[in-house]
Amino acid sequence: MRNKLQELRTAAGLSQQACADALGITRQTVISIEKGHFDPRLSLAFRIAEYFDRRVDDVFSN
Repeated sequence: MRNKLQELRTAAGLSQQACADALGITRQTVISIEKGHFDPRLSLAFRIAEYFDRRVDDVFSN
């Protein structure tokens, strides 16, 4: 699954750690999602989308 987490995070001026802290996850999880090595659970996907004021399908796609 492709995602725009890195694009959204950098546009917001957030470090990986700041993004992780805001989402309540680890920096390693942010890295894994950005690299496409980890697909988040639906609850986390919704949390990420809400944090960046986007729809889930705007952040994640096949």
